[in-house]
Amino acid sequence: MCRLFAISSDTPCSPMVAIEALNVMKEGHDGSGVGIFMTDLAEPWEELKGAPILSGIFTNQGVKKLDQFMMEIGFMTKYKLSIKTPKVPPPGVPKRDVYLIRAYEYPETWEGLDQEEINYRLMTIRLQLRQMGQETGDMIVFSFWPDVIMIKEIGDPITVAEYLQLDRKELNARVIMAQGRQNTNYAINLYACHPFFIQGISTMTNGENTAFVPIREFLESRGFPGYMGYQSDSEVFTHILHYMHYFLGLELDSYKHIITPLQDHDLLRHPNAAFLMHLKRSCRRLIIDGPNCVIGVLPDKTMFMVQDRKKLRPGVVGGKPGMFAFSSEICGLDAIIPDRDKSKDFQPMHLDTAIVRPDRQEVKICRQTEPLHLPL
Repeated sequence: MCRLFAISSDTPCSPMVAIEALNVMKEGHDGSGVGIFMTDLAEPWEELKGAPILSGIFTNQGVKKLDQFMMEIGFMTKYKLSIKTPKVPPPGVPKRDVYLIRAYEYPETWEGLDQEEINYRLMTIRLQLRQMGQETGDMIVFSFWPDVIMIKEIGDPITVAEYLQLDRKELNARVIMAQGRQNTNYAINLYACHPFFIQGISTMTNGENTAFVPIREFLESRGFPGYMGYQSDSEVFTHILHYMHYFLGLELDSYKHIITPLQDHDLLRHPNAAFLMHLKRSCRRLIIDGPNCVIGVLPDKTMFMVQDRKKLRPGVVGGKPGMFAFSSEICGLDAIIPDRDKSKDFQPMHLDTAIVRPDRQEVKICRQTEPLHLPL
């Protein structure tokens, strides 16, 4: 099993907070890799709101190739953070030239484009860069999006974090997700490392999804270029959430109705029975098979946790107004928010979606038996 930790805080936090929680839970991951997603960023990125930020790992030659490509399509650098490391990495961590985080100015030719078109173009640029780096491995690109930074690497989370000096103030954020990886493949591919990301949406999972193939086939049949990759069976959770949000226009309380719909006899008693029966039929191939615990973030910075019907992966939510955390284990929560009211800790069951909105005032529990928020 992997271990997951996520935090949503009014006060910007260092990613080391999440890494420390993973370290407390280290018996639940094998140290084969770590992935970090950060949004609602603090300074200096906060002053660059709207500017797309590129996150990835590059060789020196890859940086040159990146610079040439971005100049050709009209993107100019506004701010950058280059993490250059000692010549000799710690045991288990690959030697890299540079971990690059760079904010760009939009091309003048993009002026007047609507937000949907901008979102689509940013995604396609990320996919182009990923494809350009596939053959030689000189570019590994995790995200290209405003107010988002992603870092992934092979190795033990605490070792990687200290090696990359992730305690630097430029990496502080109000929303952070981190996964300590349990390798279930023979070869470790960083594109298989959680969290996954597409157009402002990110998720990470502890578990396995044995319904992966029909879900992947359904998503690929939508004709949307972002539904690709799939080095991990868990990446589909991110894409299902994206499909629900962008294509179906549904709220978060519909997510579990897609991935783990109610049984038909329970659906017939639901206040939105007709809609949910139609949703279940039309999205039947998106039904998951676990066990899985999923933590995710929406573009508006809402954070959530869900479990599948088997409920065989641990997960707990707790905190206090202004700071809430989602953790695979209570010990991770204890390490980061020890002064919370522990009687209010909540472990989502198979009907629950635990939600922390951007105001960070409470944990909202949404159950599948309750009426949905549907578009007019």
